[in-house]
Amino acid sequence: MYNDTLAPRASFDAAYDTIGGRISLARDAVGLSVDEASAVTGVTTETWSNWENDRAAPRANRLDMLARILQVSIAWLLHGQGTGPR
Repeated sequence: MYNDTLAPRASFDAAYDTIGGRISLARDAVGLSVDEASAVTGVTTETWSNWENDRAAPRANRLDMLARILQVSIAWLLHGQGTGPR
C-alpha cells in the first residue's frame, strides 16, 4: 500500500507551510540573518527565533513592518497567498 504522506513534495507550496516557515523563507530570500532581522524590527533574537519556529506568532501590529522588511505581502505571511519572496 502506498502512503502519499511520506512522498516528497514536488514543489514548495507556501499555502501549506506555517507562518514561521514563511517568515524564515522570506528572511533568507532578502539575505538577512536572524540577528539582523531582529535588530531591524526591534525585537530580541529569541522572539524572532520563536516566530520562525512557531513557538509564538508576531502580534498584528508588527505584521505590516515585517511584510515591508521581508518584501512580502501580509496575506502571504499569514496565509501563503499574495506576494511572496522573490
